[in-house]
Amino acid sequence: MKRLTLALLLTALLPACAVPESGRVSGDRAPSSATSETNPPNAQPTTPYPSAGARFYFSGNGRLKLSHGHFDTKLDVRYRRADRSYDQQALQQIRRFFRSREDGRESSISLRTIELLSYVQTRFHPKEMTLMSGYRSPEYNAALGERGAAVAMASLHTQSLAADIAFVGVDIRKLWLQLRELQVGGVGFYKTQNFLHIDSGPSRFWEETTSKVKDNISAGNARIFVRTDFDRYATLEGAVLRLHSVTTLPLYVRATADLGGATLTLQPVDDEIPLRDGCWAIVKPSETYEFRITHVDGSTPRGPHEITLFTCDERVEKTPPEVQSNPIDFSKLR
Repeated sequence: MKRLTLALLLTALLPACAVPESGRVSGDRAPSSATSETNPPNAQPTTPYPSAGARFYFSGNGRLKLSHGHFDTKLDVRYRRADRSYDQQALQQIRRFFRSREDGRESSISLRTIELLSYVQTRFHPKEMTLMSGYRSPEYNAALGERGAAVAMASLHTQSLAADIAFVGVDIRKLWLQLRELQVGGVGFYKTQNFLHIDSGPSRFWEETTSKVKDNISAGNARIFVRTDFDRYATLEGAVLRLHSVTTLPLYVRATADLGGATLTLQPVDDEIPLRDGCWAIVKPSETYEFRITHVDGSTPRGPHEITLFTCDERVEKTPPEVQSNPIDFSKLR
């Protein structure tokens, strides 16, 4: 947490701003010490970071331009307006562009992931970025596994948080090291297939030779994590938290969470989730598991802090007692 918070604070101060899926496919990965570098290159990007009013720590200029590695189509959209609102028509274009390759199923790509890809484009100026794999439906992901492809059963591709991107005009290994140093999320380097897996999940890194995808590391809720709808808020009432990598049910979540001593009251977005002894009981599978913050009791802390969600007794398999979100703060939005 300390290292991540420091990295995010430094980010605000520093100057700045695949292959056919019949082969190896990226997904959920674990960190690996085998990929560590003692002297990563010192990048000197010149594009400024977005202002302190940006809703995400890693935000681009509001535009995303991609080629597609499997369909004869291109994407070039301005998805964010000058007033920081999001253009729903542009987001629908992104949703369609990222569709599951074989079955054509679509899912709304998270704003956090869209902003992260735009951040990479804005800061590092590749000549071209090509989407090799975006959203993958659970059925298509399972079919890839049955064909022998190395896919994670709880792949972040199936949760609309990941993209495999091929680059032209940048040193892909150097870019991997730079993104890893910034701790933007999950970044996998696939040298032989010449692409990066980029996701907005927990910060971790790997190469194709150190990937642990076949270990099914998310089984039994072992890798549950939380993402908020934004990183910066003027107020927390109404903010939405989403649980990711839920692989085993039932899951019981306490109706209150913690943020630096402040108590947050949680209400499921799905009205059918029952409350039992002060805990929300998730017993039915769903595409998303979301909670809305309806009340904040106590003073919210200054600077980046994580929200802590608590699971309740009768935890199944590897369900952790606590789950942390990404750091959030209350920087003035201007």
